Amino acid sequence: MNEQTDLRDRQCRSDATRLDSEAAKLLAREVNADWSLSANFTEMQRSFRFKNYYHTIAFVNALAWIANQQDHHPDLEVGYNRCLVRFSTHSVGGLSENDFICAARVDALSPSND
Repeated sequence: MNEQTDLRDRQCRSDATRLDSEAAKLLAREVNADWSLSANFTEMQRSFRFKNYYHTIAFVNALAWIANQQDHHPDLEVGYNRCLVRFSTHSVGGLSENDFICAARVDALSPSND
């Protein structure tokens, strides 16, 4: 883990390893407090709300660009004015630093979460 670099400035790594609960809790402090970690620390999720469908889909498209760029893809549930985003690193069976990197980048898409 690179402690000196903001999460948004880091790149996802193909050799990511599973984080233990303490490491996940520490990284969770670096993302928006609306992200929640699952009880077994295998997943993190955040719900976003928007004014309308257009804003929701614009967010989803921007998120898809980030996911493609980082080669780290979340599960999404999309509705008219909402999007639930879930990150987990399936190859390690839980959370990795990659999940927090992408969460920080997604946070930057919607600073006002309108």
